[in-house]
Amino acid sequence: MKIKSSYIIDLMRIKTYVPLLLGFLGCACVQALSAQTAFLDHWQQRVIKTQAEQPHWVTPLVTITPRLEQELRADVLRQIQPNGTTTWNYDNGKGLELIPQRRLEFIVNVPPYLQHNSPTVKDGAGDESFLMKYRFYASNEQHSNGIVTAFLAGSIPTGSYKNGATDAIVSPTIAAGKGYGRWDVQSTLGAALPVHNVDTIGRPVTWNTALQYHAGVYLWPELEFNSTWFNGGANDGKMQNFATPGLIGRFPLHNRIALVVGSGIQIATSQFHTFNHGLIFTVRMPF
Repeated sequence: MKIKSSYIIDLMRIKTYVPLLLGFLGCACVQALSAQTAFLDHWQQRVIKTQAEQPHWVTPLVTITPRLEQELRADVLRQIQPNGTTTWNYDNGKGLELIPQRRLEFIVNVPPYLQHNSPTVKDGAGDESFLMKYRFYASNEQHSNGIVTAFLAGSIPTGSYKNGATDAIVSPTIAAGKGYGRWDVQSTLGAALPVHNVDTIGRPVTWNTALQYHAGVYLWPELEFNSTWFNGGANDGKMQNFATPGLIGRFPLHNRIALVVGSGIQIATSQFHTFNHGLIFTVRMPF
């Protein structure tokens, strides 16, 4: 069978263009990887700089720190209800924390999974939530050792089987912290504002305060007070408070990567409380 000369010429052209095409694709891949590496390096340098401006405490078990953090986090809660049943909260609405700009932090949380261990209440996922921090003021341990930050949190009703709210909720919060040598105190004050069904959900006001001591190199024993005033809803006019002793350890792994583990117990100290006491376990990986 004869092969037309035009086909032979086309094949020769293809053999000529293939190395050029592969070379072009190789250069493009190298440039893309270089650009990605430069972007990540620039991001991390910005994170290092902005965290160097603030105190180097650890995030408490319950109280949201006014510090800007970049980490992966997951919590587990075990709550004993007044009727004696036990509820497990897996992840507790924690997730990925990033610092995209000098004074900003964004948190995208994973919906928690609630296991009630009760035949009358169905297990299921909770609501999806987000949080943004804006740091107004920060001074590290070599200067005033303090910080002031504003939060804006939000949740959307993605929970199944009534394991979440009926409507979206917006939660503005103000947070501050001050260090005194090895001691520090961090505190937040905020309110949950539902966008609809206010009479049913209510507008609870939450005040959390954590007192910590930096013991040695790795350990941070702490005592927190977690208070809620219920305004509207089923618990209108009531107040609950928990005292939460705990211990947190921060262990360096490699460069900026560390492992943070902690545990504590919430003990009801008010006459009214939605659960008697609860165990808290937390695992975080700052980077």
